[in-house]
Amino acid sequence: MAADVTADVPADGSAASRHGFTVNLSILFGELPLLERPAAAAAAGFTAAELWWPFGAEHDPAEVELDALRRTFTDAGVRLTGLNLLDDLVRGARGTVSVPSERERFRASLPVATAFAASLGVTALNALYGNRVAGVDPAEQDALALENLTLAARAAHDIGAILLIEALNRPESPDYPLVTAAAAVEVVDRVNAATGLGNARFLCDLYHLARNGEDPAAVIDTHADRIGHVQIADAPGRNEPGTGGLDFEDLFARLTAAGYTGRIGLEYRPSGGVSADSFGWLPREYRAADC
Repeated sequence: MAADVTADVPADGSAASRHGFTVNLSILFGELPLLERPAAAAAAGFTAAELWWPFGAEHDPAEVELDALRRTFTDAGVRLTGLNLLDDLVRGARGTVSVPSERERFRASLPVATAFAASLGVTALNALYGNRVAGVDPAEQDALALENLTLAARAAHDIGAILLIEALNRPESPDYPLVTAAAAVEVVDRVNAATGLGNARFLCDLYHLARNGEDPAAVIDTHADRIGHVQIADAPGRNEPGTGGLDFEDLFARLTAAGYTGRIGLEYRPSGGVSADSFGWLPREYRAADC
């Protein structure tokens, strides 16, 4: 059992006040066109955002696409702080770094992604591992993943960013091999050993941990020194905090006690379908990240 840190929660129940927040615009404000979402986030009080790879995995985005998306963030006064590398989550992909057929596409996209990230001040790149491929030796996929993640860690280092490795949940991603915190942290350690840079970190997604049957509090206590970013949604429905069974006051307090000073990414689906109506659990004065 994880230690009880509820005593660390302020008397007014504002453990969230000790953290900065960022809103994932690939899942929140999804009822709007992508180019309208940064302004909507700003109107809701957020100053930082993150994105899944927004261009699909078939081809590199044209410069006009990059410029248009970049302009929406700068015009809205919202900083993009996190970006997934080449992926197509909406079509069922779960990353590309371990997928042999995506080897050249991933490597060709890496400088495009990092240049775009650098232009907006992104400080964290998320490289989802990729699904297992039928007929391919898992050891071959793992070797390719390490090669690609090593390249990605070096590219991230060049723009002053960290590289995130994420565990997903088996019910929703049955072919994804990293479905425990320990598995993701093991990859983090391999990448850091290969590069010597130390900028690979664990993306601690509390929703995925809970859906996998792990105790998020225990994961925080065990792996606090590896955590580079935290994302949240309530479980089991992946909606906003307060709609499921996770105790976010305790979890936020536990992150503070563990020394986590990074942002917390909101990566949930609004239960009512309207994103702007889903933030009642987070007072507006806490939404602006310290950018």
